[in-house]
Amino acid sequence: MRSDNQSLWGDPPQDFILLGVSDRPWLELPLFVVLLVSYVLAVLGNFAIILASRLDPQLHSPMYVFLSHLSFLDLCYTTTTVPQMLVNMGSSRKTISYSGCTVQYAIFHWLGCTECIVLAAMALDRYVAICEPLRYAIVMHRPLCQQLVVVAWLSGFGNSLVQVVLTVPLPFCGQQVLNNFFCEVPAMIKLSCADTAVNDTTLAVLVAFFVLVPLALILLSYGFIAHAVLKIQSSKGRHKAFGTCSSHLVVVSLFYLPAIYMYLQPPSSYSQEQGKFISLFYSIITPTLNPFIYTLRNKEVKGALRRLVARIWRLCLR
Repeated sequence: MRSDNQSLWGDPPQDFILLGVSDRPWLELPLFVVLLVSYVLAVLGNFAIILASRLDPQLHSPMYVFLSHLSFLDLCYTTTTVPQMLVNMGSSRKTISYSGCTVQYAIFHWLGCTECIVLAAMALDRYVAICEPLRYAIVMHRPLCQQLVVVAWLSGFGNSLVQVVLTVPLPFCGQQVLNNFFCEVPAMIKLSCADTAVNDTTLAVLVAFFVLVPLALILLSYGFIAHAVLKIQSSKGRHKAFGTCSSHLVVVSLFYLPAIYMYLQPPSSYSQEQGKFISLFYSIITPTLNPFIYTLRNKEVKGALRRLVARIWRLCLR
């Protein structure tokens, strides 16, 4: 048996207890149903957009290349957290291993930061398409789109690596209860019994960079887009231009607003109770809504999905 000193400051705990809503047992069943339905919809919706973007020649433009990557990110995003939440809610043992917790928050932050940059790239694509339509094919060529996607993935991975390197050495002094639905860096920092000033500062600086810089570029792009659209004489033309941008703006709002509230508030004011429900929103609700937002507001995507369903139906009848 280890000594008290070793148990407090030595090896990390083997398991963390994810509190979730176990302090409100009456919420577990309805929340389980909501999460299960949302996860199924998220998987089906995002997988359908990925298939349609890859198989339909009409969706091979840069806009839909970025959209397919966004759907892939959302698919991975939900799969990183939701299955673990469902298992915990359906079981009396609501735990996750230390290594599983580390992998979970590493992947979660990797995907989140990557999505920030992909959303900015999509705004750039819309800016060029509306403000520089004659130069669109020249500016937004396939190699540039591929480079932007690679930069997004590598940048997100770099941020995740930094967070893992700083979070793994933290001591927890025997504390194993995370007041959250899944493992996330702010909750891990809050649980630690050591001085976390370096972790708090690094997290704030990197998140500010990955959230505020892309958001500033998105707002700047849409400022130019709004100026250009207002110059269009035809009301039909203005409606079409705004229609192609409105879906992206709704997705940006659903993703960025909770992230800003969650990560850019002072550590002293961070509330685990509020944080866990906000993290639930952007880890499952936003990825579930994204494919439906793009489908409902985009005739090309709706047409591609209809053709995909018809194609699958014909294959099933053979």
